[in-house]
Amino acid sequence: MRRASSFTSSVLSRTFSTVHDGGAVNFNPRLLQVALFCSSRTNYSNSNSRHRWFSPLLDSFSKSSAQPVFLGLAGVVASMATAASVYAKEPPPVEIMPKEVVLYQYEACPFCNKVKAFLDYYDIPYKVVEVNPISKKEIKWSDYKKVPILMVDGQQLVDSSAIIDQLGEKILRGKTKTSVADEDEETKWRRWVDNHLVHVLSPNIYRNTSEALESFDYITSNGNFSFTEKITVKYAGAAAMYFVSKNLKKKYNITDERAALYEAAETWVDALNGRHFLGGSKPNLADLAVFGVLRPIRYLRSGRDMVEHTRIGEWYSRMEKAVGESSRIKA
Repeated sequence: MRRASSFTSSVLSRTFSTVHDGGAVNFNPRLLQVALFCSSRTNYSNSNSRHRWFSPLLDSFSKSSAQPVFLGLAGVVASMATAASVYAKEPPPVEIMPKEVVLYQYEACPFCNKVKAFLDYYDIPYKVVEVNPISKKEIKWSDYKKVPILMVDGQQLVDSSAIIDQLGEKILRGKTKTSVADEDEETKWRRWVDNHLVHVLSPNIYRNTSEALESFDYITSNGNFSFTEKITVKYAGAAAMYFVSKNLKKKYNITDERAALYEAAETWVDALNGRHFLGGSKPNLADLAVFGVLRPIRYLRSGRDMVEHTRIGEWYSRMEKAVGESSRIKA
């Protein structure tokens, strides 16, 4: 029994002392960045399938004398085509597309998901190496012992925001902001994601024992754990994080975790100011950052509550369509 207790203590200590995207290494609120969340992807039909669905109707109207109705229907089709183009992905030109991209990650890490949202939206093919958060043997070759790490044609990039900045400089050279104000707004909200939004998430997903178990069930099912580690981390980890989440609330002056989550969601919607995206007709880097860190929790209890009780759902659905399917290369 003593050996089992010692093993559990060792596993938890090593797992929860891991820090991602920088910061002190302690069993403390920074393990928020271990990012124990759930991810979900939705497939959407493309504009061609929509066109095929309308074709029989268009043919029937073209053979009739109901020209005004036909024109109205044609307008609807045109509107749908416009919407499809608005949400189209923005792959970089082939000549500047990286040849090999490898992401070292934890599947549920919000910062890793932020990088993946960027890669998916710009349709950059990438491979994934799932890191064991206890042994971290997959990244022993690197001096940077955290995730995400992105290898781009042999060059190591670290820290999610820095990764996006550096990769963006390589592949978005032809894209310019419409004004300095737009760039300042984008930067402001990207910082808000890193300095505020992520800190609201952990107290919510570990709010009570059932939600903590829900989170760890996803983590152990999708993470890179041995069988013994899965059992230990799921139950001992859920119990530990339930208590740690209380310290997180104190550290970040959170009284009601759900209210804080709802307030953050509403703050983001207010920032949109009626626009489809912060970037206007297309997502910018701030849109991708918010979407990335929220994507792992979207279908957990906390994420479902957030969508049900705030106005963020419509924006989130638009982002799912805009980002589309993952550009991850299947092993």
